[in-house]
Amino acid sequence: MKLHVRTWATAALLCAGMAAASAASAATYTTILTGPQESPPNTSEGIGAAAVQFDTSTHVLQISFAFAGLEGDSTVAHIHCCTAAPGSGSAIPATELPSLDGFPTGVKTGAYSHFFDTSLASNWNPAFLSAYGGVTGAENALWAGLNAGSAYLNIHSTEYPNGEIRGFLMPVTAVPEPAGIAMLGLGLPALLLVARRRKST
Repeated sequence: MKLHVRTWATAALLCAGMAAASAASAATYTTILTGPQESPPNTSEGIGAAAVQFDTSTHVLQISFAFAGLEGDSTVAHIHCCTAAPGSGSAIPATELPSLDGFPTGVKTGAYSHFFDTSLASNWNPAFLSAYGGVTGAENALWAGLNAGSAYLNIHSTEYPNGEIRGFLMPVTAVPEPAGIAMLGLGLPALLLVARRRKST
């Protein structure tokens, strides 16, 4: 697998760009995605890192992540919520179907960032909306799930249709300062480099 500097730079810029959306009412969540965290676990050596920011006052959800080393070609990605216990189990997608808008498909390495208006029903899985009584209930449920550690980001592939890598999103104790966001951006290329080395061995 060949990783390009452009992918690394894109990942760093995506996370650095989150600083502009920081607000006192916003919360930030991060995770590392791996195959062993899937349900059931798998042996994929793919890896990813994500940063999600949700501001319930402005109804803005930003999802940013990078991934590398997938064994299959990427197909869809979602945030799922809410599992019965933090950090384990499975749940239905909360975000739109069939996949996050603009998610790169047919690749083993990629980067993604997108803003969603959570006041719009079209940005939710209809089944999730129905389960929680509409948009307001869905926003409240996702907010609660993110803060409880019972929401996860899942990337599916042709090799693992039910999910190749995933990670439970965990709250950051304080919204990172711009410097902190930049450091997270630098960390993503390092993870991608680890994936490349795994594949080469």
